[in-house]
Amino acid sequence: MVEERQQPMTRISLTVAALLVFLCLLWGGNMVSIKISNQGIPPFLAAAIRSGVASALLWVYAWRRRESFPFRGKNFIRGAIIGLVFGLETLFLYWGVVFTHASRALIFLYTYPFWTAIGAHLLFANDRLNVAKVAGLVFAFTGLVLVFGSRSGTLAPRFWVGDLMEITVAVLWAAKDLYVKRIALNREMSPFQVLFAQLLFSVFILGPAAFVFERGETLSLTAHVLIAFAYQCLIVASFSYLLWMWMIYHFPLGRLAAFTFLAPLFGIILSLACLGEFIPLALWIALGLVSGGIYLVNQPEKAPARV
Repeated sequence: MVEERQQPMTRISLTVAALLVFLCLLWGGNMVSIKISNQGIPPFLAAAIRSGVASALLWVYAWRRRESFPFRGKNFIRGAIIGLVFGLETLFLYWGVVFTHASRALIFLYTYPFWTAIGAHLLFANDRLNVAKVAGLVFAFTGLVLVFGSRSGTLAPRFWVGDLMEITVAVLWAAKDLYVKRIALNREMSPFQVLFAQLLFSVFILGPAAFVFERGETLSLTAHVLIAFAYQCLIVASFSYLLWMWMIYHFPLGRLAAFTFLAPLFGIILSLACLGEFIPLALWIALGLVSGGIYLVNQPEKAPARV
Protein backbone atom coordinates (compact mmCIF):
# COMPACT_ATOMS: atom_id res chain seq x y z
CA MET A 1 0.00 0.00 0.00
CA VAL A 2 1.27 3.48 -0.90
CA GLU A 3 1.24 6.41 1.49
CA GLU A 4 0.01 9.58 -0.26
CA ARG A 5 2.92 11.78 0.75
CA GLN A 6 2.03 14.57 -1.68
CA GLN A 7 -1.41 15.38 -0.30
CA PRO A 8 -1.94 15.77 3.45
CA MET A 9 -5.49 17.00 2.75
CA THR A 10 -8.07 14.24 2.46
CA ARG A 11 -11.10 16.52 2.06
CA ILE A 12 -12.14 18.41 -1.07
CA SER A 13 -12.25 22.17 -0.47
CA LEU A 14 -15.21 24.29 -1.63
CA THR A 15 -13.10 25.80 -4.42
CA VAL A 16 -12.06 22.40 -5.73
CA ALA A 17 -15.62 21.11 -5.33
CA ALA A 18 -16.87 24.01 -7.46
CA LEU A 19 -14.26 23.16 -10.10
CA LEU A 20 -15.37 19.53 -10.04
CA VAL A 21 -19.02 20.50 -10.49
CA PHE A 22 -17.97 22.72 -13.41
CA LEU A 23 -15.96 19.83 -14.84
CA CYS A 24 -18.99 17.52 -14.65
CA LEU A 25 -21.08 20.20 -16.34
CA LEU A 26 -18.57 20.26 -19.21
CA TRP A 27 -18.70 16.45 -19.45
CA GLY A 28 -22.49 16.58 -19.40
CA GLY A 29 -22.34 19.04 -22.28
CA ASN A 30 -20.02 16.62 -24.05
CA MET A 31 -22.82 14.05 -24.17
CA VAL A 32 -25.03 16.56 -25.93
CA SER A 33 -22.23 17.60 -28.32
CA ILE A 34 -21.56 13.95 -29.26
CA LYS A 35 -25.24 13.48 -30.13
CA ILE A 36 -24.96 16.48 -32.45
CA SER A 37 -21.59 15.64 -34.03
CA ASN A 38 -22.65 12.02 -34.65
CA GLN A 39 -25.12 13.40 -37.19
CA GLY A 40 -22.21 14.36 -39.43
CA ILE A 41 -19.08 12.54 -38.23
CA PRO A 42 -18.92 8.79 -37.41
CA PRO A 43 -18.15 8.37 -33.67
CA PHE A 44 -14.91 6.34 -33.89
CA LEU A 45 -13.52 8.71 -36.51
CA ALA A 46 -14.56 11.72 -34.41
CA ALA A 47 -12.90 10.25 -31.32
CA ALA A 48 -9.66 9.52 -33.22
CA ILE A 49 -9.51 13.01 -34.72
CA ARG A 50 -10.41 14.54 -31.36
CA SER A 51 -7.51 12.77 -29.65
CA GLY A 52 -5.13 13.78 -32.43
CA VAL A 53 -6.20 17.43 -32.42
CA ALA A 54 -6.19 17.68 -28.63
CA SER A 55 -2.72 16.10 -28.34
CA ALA A 56 -1.38 18.59 -30.90
CA LEU A 57 -2.94 21.52 -29.03
CA LEU A 58 -1.56 20.24 -25.74
CA TRP A 59 1.92 19.90 -27.24
CA VAL A 60 1.82 23.51 -28.47
CA TYR A 61 0.57 24.76 -25.09
CA ALA A 62 3.22 22.81 -23.19
CA TRP A 63 5.94 23.90 -25.62
CA ARG A 64 5.10 27.54 -24.92
CA ARG A 65 5.35 26.79 -21.19
CA ARG A 66 8.68 25.00 -21.79
CA GLU A 67 7.25 21.67 -20.68
CA SER A 68 9.05 18.65 -22.13
CA PHE A 69 7.41 15.54 -23.58
CA PRO A 70 10.24 13.02 -23.90
CA PHE A 71 9.06 9.41 -23.62
CA ARG A 72 12.08 7.24 -22.96
CA GLY A 73 12.40 3.83 -21.41
CA LYS A 74 9.78 3.12 -18.75
CA ASN A 75 7.92 6.39 -19.40
CA PHE A 76 7.29 5.34 -23.01
CA ILE A 77 5.79 2.06 -21.78
CA ARG A 78 3.74 3.86 -19.10
CA GLY A 79 2.45 6.38 -21.65
CA ALA A 80 1.55 3.65 -24.12
CA ILE A 81 -0.38 1.73 -21.44
CA ILE A 82 -2.37 4.84 -20.45
CA GLY A 83 -3.17 5.78 -24.04
CA LEU A 84 -4.12 2.29 -25.19
CA VAL A 85 -6.39 1.76 -22.18
CA PHE A 86 -8.06 5.12 -22.88
CA GLY A 87 -8.52 4.10 -26.51
CA LEU A 88 -10.17 0.82 -25.43
CA GLU A 89 -12.42 2.77 -23.04
CA THR A 90 -13.68 4.96 -25.87
CA LEU A 91 -14.04 2.01 -28.25
CA PHE A 92 -16.18 -0.06 -25.88
CA LEU A 93 -18.14 3.02 -24.78
CA TYR A 94 -19.43 3.68 -28.29
CA TRP A 95 -19.65 0.03 -29.32
CA GLY A 96 -21.65 -0.99 -26.25
CA VAL A 97 -24.49 1.39 -27.10
CA VAL A 98 -25.03 -0.58 -30.31
CA PHE A 99 -26.31 -3.50 -28.20
CA THR A 100 -27.97 -1.77 -25.24
CA HIS A 101 -29.86 1.44 -24.52
CA ALA A 102 -27.97 4.62 -23.73
CA SER A 103 -29.76 4.85 -20.38
CA ARG A 104 -28.52 1.41 -19.32
CA ALA A 105 -25.08 2.20 -20.69
CA LEU A 106 -24.82 5.28 -18.48
CA ILE A 107 -25.82 3.35 -15.35
CA PHE A 108 -23.13 0.74 -15.94
CA LEU A 109 -20.55 3.32 -17.04
CA TYR A 110 -20.99 5.26 -13.80
CA THR A 111 -20.18 2.29 -11.64
CA TYR A 112 -16.73 3.88 -12.12
CA PRO A 113 -16.68 5.49 -8.64
CA PHE A 114 -17.23 2.10 -7.01
CA TRP A 115 -14.30 0.47 -8.82
CA THR A 116 -12.17 3.52 -8.10
CA ALA A 117 -13.05 3.56 -4.41
CA ILE A 118 -12.24 -0.15 -4.05
CA GLY A 119 -8.93 0.24 -5.87
CA ALA A 120 -7.98 3.35 -3.88
CA HIS A 121 -8.83 1.55 -0.64
CA LEU A 122 -6.45 -1.27 -1.55
CA LEU A 123 -3.66 0.87 -2.99
CA PHE A 124 -3.50 4.16 -1.05
CA ALA A 125 -3.27 4.54 2.72
CA ASN A 126 -4.93 7.99 2.77
CA ASP A 127 -7.91 7.04 0.59
CA ARG A 128 -9.57 4.28 2.58
CA LEU A 129 -13.22 3.28 2.53
CA ASN A 130 -15.41 3.90 5.58
CA VAL A 131 -19.13 3.74 6.35
CA ALA A 132 -19.78 7.34 5.24
CA LYS A 133 -18.00 6.80 1.91
CA VAL A 134 -19.87 3.61 1.13
CA ALA A 135 -23.21 5.21 2.09
CA GLY A 136 -22.42 8.26 -0.04
CA LEU A 137 -21.60 6.14 -3.09
CA VAL A 138 -24.82 4.15 -2.65
CA PHE A 139 -26.87 7.37 -2.30
CA ALA A 140 -25.34 8.87 -5.43
CA PHE A 141 -25.73 5.69 -7.50
CA THR A 142 -29.36 5.36 -6.35
CA GLY A 143 -30.00 8.85 -7.70
CA LEU A 144 -28.53 7.84 -11.04
CA VAL A 145 -30.63 4.67 -11.28
CA LEU A 146 -33.75 6.66 -10.32
CA VAL A 147 -33.42 8.77 -13.44
CA PHE A 148 -32.09 6.32 -15.99
CA GLY A 149 -33.69 3.12 -14.72
CA SER A 150 -37.13 4.31 -15.77
CA ARG A 151 -36.03 5.33 -19.27
CA SER A 152 -35.56 1.88 -20.81
CA GLY A 153 -37.93 0.44 -23.38
CA THR A 154 -37.79 -2.88 -25.22
CA LEU A 155 -34.28 -4.34 -25.12
CA ALA A 156 -32.55 -6.06 -28.03
CA PRO A 157 -31.81 -9.80 -27.66
CA ARG A 158 -28.06 -9.25 -27.04
CA PHE A 159 -28.42 -6.27 -24.69
CA TRP A 160 -26.21 -8.05 -22.12
CA VAL A 161 -23.24 -7.74 -24.51
CA GLY A 162 -23.56 -3.96 -24.40
CA ASP A 163 -24.03 -4.01 -20.62
CA LEU A 164 -20.80 -5.99 -20.20
CA MET A 165 -18.97 -3.61 -22.52
CA GLU A 166 -20.06 -0.60 -20.46
CA ILE A 167 -19.00 -2.30 -17.21
CA THR A 168 -15.66 -2.97 -18.92
CA VAL A 169 -15.38 0.73 -19.71
CA ALA A 170 -15.98 1.62 -16.05
CA VAL A 171 -13.32 -0.86 -14.87
CA LEU A 172 -10.80 0.33 -17.48
CA TRP A 173 -11.48 3.97 -16.57
CA ALA A 174 -10.91 3.26 -12.89
CA ALA A 175 -7.79 1.17 -13.55
CA LYS A 176 -6.31 3.89 -15.74
CA ASP A 177 -6.92 6.64 -13.18
CA LEU A 178 -5.52 4.48 -10.36
CA TYR A 179 -2.43 3.80 -12.48
CA VAL A 180 -2.07 7.53 -13.17
CA LYS A 181 -2.43 8.22 -9.44
CA ARG A 182 0.38 5.76 -8.72
CA ILE A 183 2.58 7.54 -11.28
CA ALA A 184 1.67 10.90 -9.74
CA LEU A 185 2.70 9.77 -6.26
CA ASN A 186 6.06 8.58 -7.56
CA ARG A 187 6.48 11.77 -9.67
CA GLU A 188 7.46 9.68 -12.67
CA MET A 189 5.53 11.75 -15.25
CA SER A 190 3.96 15.21 -15.19
CA PRO A 191 0.21 15.78 -15.77
CA PHE A 192 1.09 17.20 -19.21
CA GLN A 193 3.02 14.07 -20.15
CA VAL A 194 0.29 11.74 -18.91
CA LEU A 195 -2.50 13.53 -20.77
CA PHE A 196 -0.41 13.85 -23.93
CA ALA A 197 0.30 10.11 -23.84
CA GLN A 198 -3.37 9.33 -23.17
CA LEU A 199 -4.49 11.27 -26.22
CA LEU A 200 -1.67 10.38 -28.58
CA PHE A 201 -1.52 6.62 -28.04
CA SER A 202 -5.32 6.28 -28.05
CA VAL A 203 -5.24 7.19 -31.76
CA PHE A 204 -3.60 3.80 -32.42
CA ILE A 205 -6.79 2.13 -31.13
CA LEU A 206 -9.43 4.54 -32.41
CA GLY A 207 -7.91 5.08 -35.87
CA PRO A 208 -7.97 1.40 -36.90
CA ALA A 209 -11.45 1.04 -35.34
CA ALA A 210 -12.73 3.87 -37.52
CA PHE A 211 -11.14 2.27 -40.59
CA VAL A 212 -12.65 -1.17 -39.90
CA PHE A 213 -16.13 -0.23 -38.68
CA GLU A 214 -16.83 3.10 -40.38
CA ARG A 215 -15.12 2.77 -43.75
CA GLY A 216 -17.25 4.18 -46.52
CA GLU A 217 -19.46 6.34 -44.29
CA THR A 218 -19.99 9.90 -45.51
CA LEU A 219 -19.40 13.16 -43.65
CA SER A 220 -21.92 15.96 -43.24
CA LEU A 221 -19.98 18.94 -41.87
CA THR A 222 -22.73 21.40 -41.06
CA ALA A 223 -22.14 24.39 -38.78
CA HIS A 224 -23.79 22.66 -35.82
CA VAL A 225 -21.68 19.54 -36.30
CA LEU A 226 -18.44 21.54 -36.51
CA ILE A 227 -19.27 23.62 -33.41
CA ALA A 228 -20.11 20.49 -31.43
CA PHE A 229 -16.92 18.79 -32.58
CA ALA A 230 -14.82 21.86 -31.75
CA TYR A 231 -16.30 21.77 -28.23
CA GLN A 232 -15.14 18.17 -27.86
CA CYS A 233 -11.61 18.97 -29.05
CA LEU A 234 -10.98 22.32 -27.34
CA ILE A 235 -13.07 22.17 -24.16
CA VAL A 236 -13.42 18.49 -23.30
CA ALA A 237 -10.36 16.65 -24.60
CA SER A 238 -7.95 19.54 -23.97
CA PHE A 239 -9.09 21.75 -21.07
CA SER A 240 -11.31 19.43 -19.01
CA TYR A 241 -9.02 16.39 -19.26
CA LEU A 242 -6.02 18.47 -18.20
CA LEU A 243 -7.97 19.85 -15.24
CA TRP A 244 -9.04 16.32 -14.24
CA MET A 245 -5.46 15.06 -14.56
CA TRP A 246 -4.23 17.90 -12.33
CA MET A 247 -6.85 16.98 -9.71
CA ILE A 248 -5.81 13.33 -9.77
CA TYR A 249 -2.27 14.48 -8.99
CA HIS A 250 -3.30 16.62 -6.01
CA PHE A 251 -6.35 15.05 -4.32
CA PRO A 252 -7.55 11.61 -3.18
CA LEU A 253 -8.95 9.82 -6.21
CA GLY A 254 -11.70 8.04 -4.28
CA ARG A 255 -13.21 11.37 -3.25
CA LEU A 256 -12.86 12.92 -6.70
CA ALA A 257 -14.62 9.98 -8.35
CA ALA A 258 -17.86 10.54 -6.42
CA PHE A 259 -18.40 13.84 -8.24
CA THR A 260 -18.57 12.08 -11.62
CA PHE A 261 -22.13 10.97 -10.82
CA LEU A 262 -23.13 14.57 -11.67
CA ALA A 263 -21.96 14.34 -15.30
CA PRO A 264 -24.82 12.21 -16.72
CA LEU A 265 -27.40 14.19 -14.75
CA PHE A 266 -26.05 17.44 -16.17
CA GLY A 267 -26.17 15.79 -19.60
CA ILE A 268 -29.89 15.07 -19.18
CA ILE A 269 -30.58 18.61 -17.92
CA LEU A 270 -28.72 20.15 -20.87
CA SER A 271 -30.47 17.82 -23.31
CA LEU A 272 -33.87 18.80 -21.93
CA ALA A 273 -32.90 22.48 -21.89
CA CYS A 274 -31.73 22.37 -25.51
CA LEU A 275 -34.99 20.70 -26.52
CA GLY A 276 -37.13 23.02 -24.37
CA GLU A 277 -38.64 20.09 -22.47
CA PHE A 278 -39.90 20.01 -18.89
CA ILE A 279 -37.39 18.73 -16.31
CA PRO A 280 -39.14 15.92 -14.36
CA LEU A 281 -39.34 15.76 -10.57
CA ALA A 282 -37.30 12.52 -10.54
CA LEU A 283 -34.31 14.41 -11.91
CA TRP A 284 -34.41 16.97 -9.10
CA ILE A 285 -34.69 14.16 -6.53
CA ALA A 286 -31.74 12.41 -8.18
CA LEU A 287 -29.67 15.59 -8.00
CA GLY A 288 -30.45 15.79 -4.29
CA LEU A 289 -29.38 12.17 -3.74
CA VAL A 290 -26.17 12.63 -5.73
CA SER A 291 -25.33 15.86 -3.89
CA GLY A 292 -25.97 14.19 -0.53
CA GLY A 293 -23.83 11.25 -1.56
CA ILE A 294 -20.94 13.51 -2.55
CA TYR A 295 -21.23 15.29 0.80
CA LEU A 296 -21.01 11.97 2.68
CA VAL A 297 -18.03 10.77 0.65
CA ASN A 298 -16.11 13.94 1.50
CA GLN A 299 -16.74 13.89 5.24
CA PRO A 300 -13.48 13.92 7.22
CA GLU A 301 -12.55 10.76 9.01
CA LYS A 302 -12.76 10.84 12.79
CA ALA A 303 -9.45 10.91 14.54
CA PRO A 304 -8.79 7.90 16.75
CA ALA A 305 -9.64 8.51 20.39
CA ARG A 306 -6.75 9.05 22.75
CA VAL A 307 -6.37 6.63 25.58
